[in-house]
Amino acid sequence: MKGIELTALKEKGRTVIHVDDVAIGDGFCVIAGPCSVENEKQTIETALAVKKAGADMMRGGAFKPRTSPYAFQGLGLKGLKILKKAKEESGLPIVTEVIDTRDVPWVSEYADVLQIGTRNMQNFSLLKEVGKTQKAVLLKRGMNSTIEEWLNCAEYILDGGNPDVILCERGIRTFENYTRNTLDISAVPSLKELTHLPVIIDPSHASGRVSLISPLTLAAIAAGADGIIVEVHINPSEAICDKEQTLNPKQFSEMVKKARTLYKFMADSE
Repeated sequence: MKGIELTALKEKGRTVIHVDDVAIGDGFCVIAGPCSVENEKQTIETALAVKKAGADMMRGGAFKPRTSPYAFQGLGLKGLKILKKAKEESGLPIVTEVIDTRDVPWVSEYADVLQIGTRNMQNFSLLKEVGKTQKAVLLKRGMNSTIEEWLNCAEYILDGGNPDVILCERGIRTFENYTRNTLDISAVPSLKELTHLPVIIDPSHASGRVSLISPLTLAAIAAGADGIIVEVHINPSEAICDKEQTLNPKQFSEMVKKARTLYKFMADSE
């Protein structure tokens, strides 16, 4: 595959990315939290709930690029401050999306991992900017992108001097409309052949359905994924966005137990 000098596996071995006490690429990493930061109570309660259930890191959107300009766009700086407080209360490192090159320096002050969403995968100016930071970057696959295009985007970040890139398969757009997207489970072993970077999946956005999140998570573990990023809300029925694909704490806890058990079985079988 052309143009992936830095992301290619070669003889480098697997990259393990350390974020506080969490090692992504060594074991199974669980990132969980709400689609968006709505208020302090909801965010902190969710953070404490996912921590108790076995999450390693917390996700939450302070900036939300939405299909409609009239949809909730996030709380911005206020949301980032709430996420910081959630980390103080729970101890979980924070993953949050950055959508504008101008925001990278100050979002980096609050976030432990900078997420590049599917709509910005090929925002090359943004990729170059996060490449200048010392923060780990979670790079989601574009909804219409090939694996080669995706890895070339990771190359932009590595070429900028940032070696800490986590690849996230979040489903691609196909003709199927029962699910929100189509999880490309083959991307997991394919990436393991091609690159040294950690690979996780997003079963929430891939499926759009609560009932499918646990099965897709287990399938991804069997395929070799290094982790998941999943949407969890203290009360999904009241979530501002993505309530149809958001687990409640009890559902999340049950899923994590199954995931950890399967991962241990797979590791012991090697």
